[in-house]
Amino acid sequence: MKRIISLLLILVFLPIPVKGAEKKYVALTFDDGPAGRFTRRLLPGLAELNAQATFFLCGYRLEQYPTLAGEILEGGHEIGLHGYSHNCMSCMSPEQLAQELDKTAGLLMAQTGSVSCLLRPPGGKASQAVLQAAQTRGLSIIRWSVDPRDWATQNSAAVIRRVLDTVKDGDIILLHDMSDSSVDAALEIVRQLQAQGYRFVTVTQLSALRSSPLAAGQCYSAFYP
Repeated sequence: MKRIISLLLILVFLPIPVKGAEKKYVALTFDDGPAGRFTRRLLPGLAELNAQATFFLCGYRLEQYPTLAGEILEGGHEIGLHGYSHNCMSCMSPEQLAQELDKTAGLLMAQTGSVSCLLRPPGGKASQAVLQAAQTRGLSIIRWSVDPRDWATQNSAAVIRRVLDTVKDGDIILLHDMSDSSVDAALEIVRQLQAQGYRFVTVTQLSALRSSPLAAGQCYSAFYP
């Protein structure tokens, strides 16, 4: 009898097997850069947290900071095109649009030896002409599903809260590496979501994880399970 009771006690205190939690993935994206000291501050912060991101870069800023695109790629991140001037692409003539895309792609190639297959038009606005230009150049259009409007405030706590209140597995988060408050918010968002089991990957990695290959001329805002 004592032996039976002892065995029962052991069984009671044995850890109960718990099914492993499903992995959660999000893509963190940064628009409008590269932005000098802000980007240079962000990159080591992401490296320390082992988080990857996608940077949508403007051509005129590539001219201002010609080494930063290479530093972004060396950090294991991904680069997308954001046009040359940051003007509205849907308002452009076909000739202007071609110049916006081709000039930026040429700068990226000259500085890094690499090409991009991603495009985020400023404001996410994509007319039929933009879609056609993207398809012709093998570019997929990447929008977003979480926008904390970090560009409109210096309140990093508010930006963090807006993301944490809405984010879910498969989201694409829009941020800007254009101020200290945005960099502060980005790194704290990564810390807090990692503590919740999220992993930060590039847009292309997220699409692959969800078995959703990117197609030229198509728009994507998230990659949900």
